[in-house]
Amino acid sequence: MNTRVPWDLYAAVAAGGAVGALGRHLLVTAWPQPAGGFPWATLVVNLTGCAAIGVLMATLAGLTAPHRWARPFLGTGVLGGFTTFSAYAVEARALLEAGRAGVAATYVLVTLVGALAAVWLGMLVVRGVRRWRGGRGAG
Repeated sequence: MNTRVPWDLYAAVAAGGAVGALGRHLLVTAWPQPAGGFPWATLVVNLTGCAAIGVLMATLAGLTAPHRWARPFLGTGVLGGFTTFSAYAVEARALLEAGRAGVAATYVLVTLVGALAAVWLGMLVVRGVRRWRGGRGAG
């Protein structure tokens, strides 16, 4: 039984998480929302992050031997730190508490459906690029 702790992978996740969280912080800080307003910055962060996850995972799946740090650093770390479903939940609850149930429901629905669609579309883009490149003779 191998009991070796993969510290390098933990470090890759931590480093990627710091990068992703900093990117999210910069975007959300640059795009503040008024109290009780629709949380556009968080929605955009989550949807773009999910699209990037779809692109990343489809890209890595097409590689013969991706680097062992690729998923931990980029997927779990950078994109996990960039997306913020905890803030999404807090913001939805704040909208409910502010008496904006319709806006909260819209936010929840758009985020959930949009996140799944964004991952799917990201994967489709990679597959389409692969087909296009394959048809042009490039592998």
